[in-house]
Amino acid sequence: MTTRPVRRIAAVTFAVHALTLGACLAAVPSSAGAQVAALPFEVGERLECRVSVGRMGNIGKGAMWVDGIADVRGRQTMVLRFELEAGKGPVRGSDKTRSWLDPQRMASLRFEKTERHPLSRHSESVELFPETRLWVDADGTAGQSPTAAPLDELSFIYFLRTISLAGDSLWHFDRHFDAARNPTTIRVVGRRTLETAAGSFRTVQVEMRVRDPRRYRGEGVITIDLSDDHRRLPVRIDSSMPVLGRTVLTLASARFADAGASLVAQRRGGN
Repeated sequence: MTTRPVRRIAAVTFAVHALTLGACLAAVPSSAGAQVAALPFEVGERLECRVSVGRMGNIGKGAMWVDGIADVRGRQTMVLRFELEAGKGPVRGSDKTRSWLDPQRMASLRFEKTERHPLSRHSESVELFPETRLWVDADGTAGQSPTAAPLDELSFIYFLRTISLAGDSLWHFDRHFDAARNPTTIRVVGRRTLETAAGSFRTVQVEMRVRDPRRYRGEGVITIDLSDDHRRLPVRIDSSMPVLGRTVLTLASARFADAGASLVAQRRGGN
């Protein structure tokens, strides 16, 4: 019989993936004015975070980075990567995700994800075809996207950093490649200063309301703090998950293409 601790750790690792990847799903707004002229990220950027869950404290760590440039069906794409490990003792889980983002159209052309948890495994390997609004998974699942500029779970986190988050901004998006996951609502709720292992940041707080039947019971609500500067770094991601409760990811360190721009190195000790 599965013990309660095993179930809890499984829920933690699953929730972390939902929080950082699966939950943050939307797409390009119709207004060109909502997107900045230059991308705030580039090849060589690497962000590392710590994971904490309620009374369990720090139980894991993760990283997301721009790995390089790759050709996908004749288009030059940025290869985005995310990896995370979380758990206690021998009961651990991991998430690995890659996205091939066309930065000219801000559209995803390929998406791969593997989740390994104590109680389950899940994988996706999706090819996206923006021109025909179709997507096909390696398992044979296919569907039609509601947009010609589709985004997946990981690429949206990077896209969010390109939006001009001014004042009381509010958007409703139907741009996830899987129509069943729409709509997503994004709202600017305020600004504040956060102290992290990577330094002190002035941030813009964004509230996201998402649809994800596999991870949430109905609607999920997530708060993301983005640094209020040209890089728009995801400094903190906070969400309350069913059963699990509050889960928080906090930026621990950041490195950029120019070595001299690295932030405070991650503190030693702990996850």
